[in-house]
Amino acid sequence: MFGYIIVNKPEMKLKEFDLYQSYYCGLCKTLEAQSGRIGQFTLSYDMTFVILLLTSLYEPQTNVSSQACLVHPLRKHPARINQFTRYGADMNLLLSYYKCLDDWADERKAARKVMASFLKKRCRRIAASYPKKASAFRKNLQQIHRCEKRGSRDLDEVSGYFGRMMEEVFAWRQDEWEPELRRMGFFMGKFIYLMDAYEDVEKDQETGNYNLFLEDFQTEGFEQKIEKVLSMMMAECARAFEHLPIVENTEILRNILYSGVWCRYEYVKKNRERKGTDV
Repeated sequence: MFGYIIVNKPEMKLKEFDLYQSYYCGLCKTLEAQSGRIGQFTLSYDMTFVILLLTSLYEPQTNVSSQACLVHPLRKHPARINQFTRYGADMNLLLSYYKCLDDWADERKAARKVMASFLKKRCRRIAASYPKKASAFRKNLQQIHRCEKRGSRDLDEVSGYFGRMMEEVFAWRQDEWEPELRRMGFFMGKFIYLMDAYEDVEKDQETGNYNLFLEDFQTEGFEQKIEKVLSMMMAECARAFEHLPIVENTEILRNILYSGVWCRYEYVKKNRERKGTDV
């Protein structure tokens, strides 16, 4: 996960942000309980969104506690934990584990190999509990790797593989809401992959690493093209969301889907424009 699915805090009510943060803290505590400090390193706002979405849809019993942590040792914060917190922690760890293995195989990043070795035992148990999802993660990462090796510039194909990984995360079980959840996950996954490529394109241009946008970067109309493609992804994601019978936390979820996901994009775009002006 890459941390693009975040809230737009200035546009939220204080009580809504506190509620959102309590699910984030709950995920952090669950990762620590399952895999120690190493597990906490995989913490992401993206998975917090998944937990909040599934909680709002299925309305499970949620336990609330006040806990201190290393980041806030002097002040206790509320932490909300339910069955989706534990599910989200499992998915977060499994995705991180396979991504570390992929990074090691692709770029020989030693830190990723070390991280994978720490997560290996726990993730084998998770994979045994979710064999279909684990298989989907592995297969689609392999397809992404093959696309990178042959230098594919097909946006739909490459981002679609990550979209299929995310749809497995969103589709908690087979029921009447599975199609819409899968559609949400698929298009959000594509958005995440494309947004990550957009943010890293300058760095990848310098290092020679694979990036979907290397050929288009700094060409006329590049920014307009990216904004259009990303908007299409989130429009489809939001359309699927609006078909779900969610009553609780809708303002928080809409804040993320319609506003928060664009915060990082706007930051990267303006920073790139500023550097261009300075030059």
